[in-house]
Amino acid sequence: MSIINQFSSRITHLRGLLLPTTVAVMWEFMSRQGDAYTYIFVPLRQIGGGFVELIQSGELLINLVATLQTTVIGLLIGGFFGLMVGGLMAVSPFANKLIGPLYHTLRQVPLLGLIPLIALWFGNDLFSKILIVSLAAFYPIVLNTFEGMRGIERKYVEVASVLKFNRLQLLVHVLLPAATPSIMTGFMHALAFAWVSTVGSELLFSTGPGVGGLMLMAQESSRMDIVIVAVVSIGLTGLLMNASLSHLRQYLLRWRSVR
Repeated sequence: MSIINQFSSRITHLRGLLLPTTVAVMWEFMSRQGDAYTYIFVPLRQIGGGFVELIQSGELLINLVATLQTTVIGLLIGGFFGLMVGGLMAVSPFANKLIGPLYHTLRQVPLLGLIPLIALWFGNDLFSKILIVSLAAFYPIVLNTFEGMRGIERKYVEVASVLKFNRLQLLVHVLLPAATPSIMTGFMHALAFAWVSTVGSELLFSTGPGVGGLMLMAQESSRMDIVIVAVVSIGLTGLLMNASLSHLRQYLLRWRSVR
């Protein structure tokens, strides 16, 4: 029975490869339908050659590291201020009334709409990119922190009141631990938004190293194979970061499985 279960488990894992394999086969088939198709559907062999070229020259690693650095810095900044603002709004009705309307108004403005304004104020350098990424991470973390803390069962707050907790103690010992599942969900969303915003800002500002800049240079030189390698690298890197944060989330919330 155990052998059957192991075989079934392997089959289940292999199902995830079915769609990518089908897409790769169809892609290669279309690339062999003529010269016009070859430019759009670059042969897999040519894409592989472009990947090897980028690896040997170090361009892919340099640009990926630059994009990752911008993402991580923006995520940390946005996460820090998101936790502070979300927590403040949750524990202080006055702060919620003061900050809430402005927060919910700005949250409706697409980040792409803020880019021209940010570029005029701060230029097209790294600071502007980090600011955009920080805002992308800030919004979901504020919302999930606020909702997580406001959704805590009243009995826990009442116990803290009996123990004479002040607001800081209430925040540190009751609200933050109880809201951790919601906060981690916010960080999961924030990571995705930060990664996408980083690449988008690199495409729009086109200054400094980054995968977005690599794609622009490849486009200008009609290197479709490099563009595709960059796109696949963006997707796979995002997938790995999401999986890593998901494992961290499971580790931090391991206490829930033994309750």
